[in-house]
Amino acid sequence: MGRLMGLDVGLKRIGVALSDEGRRIASPHSVITHKGWGPDIRAIGEIYRANGCEGIVCGLPRNMDGSVGFQAKEVLLFGEQLEQKGYPVAYMDERLSTVEAESALIEDGMRRERRKDYVDKVAAAVILQRYLDWEPDQYIKEKKHD
Repeated sequence: MGRLMGLDVGLKRIGVALSDEGRRIASPHSVITHKGWGPDIRAIGEIYRANGCEGIVCGLPRNMDGSVGFQAKEVLLFGEQLEQKGYPVAYMDERLSTVEAESALIEDGMRRERRKDYVDKVAAAVILQRYLDWEPDQYIKEKKHD
């Protein structure tokens, strides 16, 4: 069984997290600076292949009432682009994941000026861990990719 990749897709940065091969634990990996869908998908693909991933979980930023707003629509469009390249994509509600990530970094004693460099990848790990905990037997099936 291969790893899953978690993404926290923002307007400026994309946080990346990876699961272990047993798909039990999510860990922060990196942050990709947004440069456009093409370059972003290529950067994600490089990480995906280098780590033997078999699926992507995108955080879906729903509004607090559960509705789909502008940013969620952007994430869905980005997910469609990933799927067109052959990457299996699932979505996980990401409400308050950044708040949870920020709290964890504060709890660890990280200074404010350093937190901005870590919060996106920690938020991606929160999203991916939620997915892993939510339905551990519901795995993304492997698909071919470019």
